[in-house]
Formats: sequence, C-alpha cells, structure tokens
Amino acid sequence: MRQSQAETRRHNVAKRSMTKEAKQLSGLIAGLRQSLEVIQKERSSTKLSGAEMGLLDERRNNLLLTIAALDDRLSAVQGLIDLGRPHIIRIH
Repeated sequence: MRQSQAETRRHNVAKRSMTKEAKQLSGLIAGLRQSLEVIQKERSSTKLSGAEMGLLDERRNNLLLTIAALDDRLSAVQGLIDLGRPHIIRIH
C-alpha cells in the first residue's frame, strides 16, 4: 500500500514538473517567434547593406533551428504526459 502511494506521488510530481516544462517551452517558443517577426520587419523596412542582411539571415536561421529543436522537445514532453508516462528529469 505504501509503495503504491509513493509511486502515485512520484507520478504526480513528475506530471507537474513536465507540465511546468511544457508551459515554459511554449512561452520560450512564442518569444522566439516574435523575434523572428522583428527580424522580418527589419529586413523589409530598412535599407541594409549586404553584410547587415547576411547577419539578419544568419540570426533568422539560428532562431528557426532553435525553434525546431524546442518544438521537438515540447512534442516529446506533451507526448509523455498524454501517454501517462511522465518522468522527472535528473541532472547529474
């Protein structure tokens, strides 16, 4: 009986932890998408040199890669929560 309660408690803690992580990831992704919009506006609204345009393109590409990686992580976290298999992430 005690082991069942402990397991339930661990499961609930893990679910809360992963739900919090999912919310943080969602917020971070939203912020990065806003940064992408700012970059797009900068590219289209001002006259830029080739070097400045290249820098903005590089920033945009880096943001797109970061967003894709965070989207993958978010999808994995949400999938584990939906499957009822949350886990506590241990950092060594």
